[in-house]
Amino acid sequence: MHPPGPRNFIPGAHLRALQYRPLPFLAGLAAKYGDASTFKVGPQPIFFFAHPELVREVLVTKNASFMKGLALQRTKVVLGEGLLTSEGELHKRQRRLAQPAFHRERIQHYGEIMVEQALLARDRWREGQELDVAHEMMRLTLAVVAKTLFGANVDDEADEIGAALTELMLMFPLLVHPLSDFLIKLPLPRVKRFRRALARLDQTIYGLIAERRKSERDRGDLLSMLLLATDTEGDGSGMSDLQLRDEVITIFLAGHETTANALAWTWHLLARNPEVERALHHELDTVLAGRTPTPADYPRLPYTEMVLAESMRLFPPAWGIGRYALEDVQIGEWHVPKRGLVLVSQSVTHRDARFWPDPDRFDPYRFTADAKSARPKFAYFPFGGGSRVCIGESFAWMEGVLLLATLAQRWRFEARGPVEPVALITLRPRGGMQMRVRLRA
Repeated sequence: MHPPGPRNFIPGAHLRALQYRPLPFLAGLAAKYGDASTFKVGPQPIFFFAHPELVREVLVTKNASFMKGLALQRTKVVLGEGLLTSEGELHKRQRRLAQPAFHRERIQHYGEIMVEQALLARDRWREGQELDVAHEMMRLTLAVVAKTLFGANVDDEADEIGAALTELMLMFPLLVHPLSDFLIKLPLPRVKRFRRALARLDQTIYGLIAERRKSERDRGDLLSMLLLATDTEGDGSGMSDLQLRDEVITIFLAGHETTANALAWTWHLLARNPEVERALHHELDTVLAGRTPTPADYPRLPYTEMVLAESMRLFPPAWGIGRYALEDVQIGEWHVPKRGLVLVSQSVTHRDARFWPDPDRFDPYRFTADAKSARPKFAYFPFGGGSRVCIGESFAWMEGVLLLATLAQRWRFEARGPVEPVALITLRPRGGMQMRVRLRA
């Protein structure tokens, strides 16, 4: 049995909706057809599941029946066979090699560097200054991921790298087009900019790899571990430069883009909810008493973490997940045929009023222990789930809390006009996020 859904009376309408306004389109499907719906883009059947239990089946219990969705497969033109895009045994092997870099003890050490970089950022700002907060958060998290995971200082290159990453993000509407494999070979202006941006990133990444191979030093960071690691559960070999490049660019992109967006949206929400901002400042003043945060303070700042969690509910950096059916599979009561495409959306499920009363309201207390235990697990899944859950989730939580705490100790931000989300590969603020910096009293 197939779920209900809209007919495509206007050729290409569903494709354009997915390319340029996917969130209103998917939210509209859930509002009209409920927990499951289906539609077509050309001959391709697409199934959209919005209920947490159906999400759980797709990502966890029936995960073996799927591979990554077609849009993400097309990002291999950027990411190669990194952790985000690789499948099967290759993905398992690469995850085994990278996992030790994200163990709890190492993340504690990374926390010290996170605070150091946040202090440098907050010392750059001045009272009354107008900033693009989205750009500032990108610059900060880029510095964090470069220093913690690759032992590199990219301050001199930060703006160039940030611009190149933005150019890659802007390719998303083209990558979801069914003819993208053909279109990205054409001499289109956007494709030319994309090629230049990719070459600029590769220049930095291959430079890091070459310098580290030459030095043969183990600096205890992710790059050192990947260079020195051998697959003891497999063939005993290590990674080639190409495999290293794919993993580094994946972590470069995923490791700073998502956290930067989460922080930018958090400042946006705090500026519009002064009672939440006051409660955040109260916790910081009480727990830290004016001193600089440390990694040991992370578990002592529960409200700060709840603020970040609620921000990622309303504006999840990863707003949707696609899966491609490798075989006929049943999700709930619905039949998904082989080669069917399945979509689930954090952005839609995170605003389902059945699990989130008054869903558009910013309320960090939705994330107390009791409130979380009362909801289905996959009512909230900002980092995905199952065997493909984000390898850096623990890293991201500590980073988000420590950066937010360090910056909010000294500064608050005033809104400077409306902000509109745009769903590219991640959920970014369209045109940036202009805000005014204010010293805390």
